[in-house]
Amino acid sequence: MKIARFVLKIVALSLTAAAAVCAIIAYWDKLAELGDCAKTKLQKTACASEYEDYEE
Repeated sequence: MKIARFVLKIVALSLTAAAAVCAIIAYWDKLAELGDCAKTKLQKTACASEYEDYEE
């Protein structure tokens, strides 16, 4: 009985990992877009000048 539980746990873990990989592949374009947007916002705030608020 212990061996069957152990095998079922391994199968469940494998299926969970496969589902996670499939979700990443399915939404890769949206994840990449989200990463690019976050990177742009971080760069924009990191390089902000203290005089950027003033109009010329």
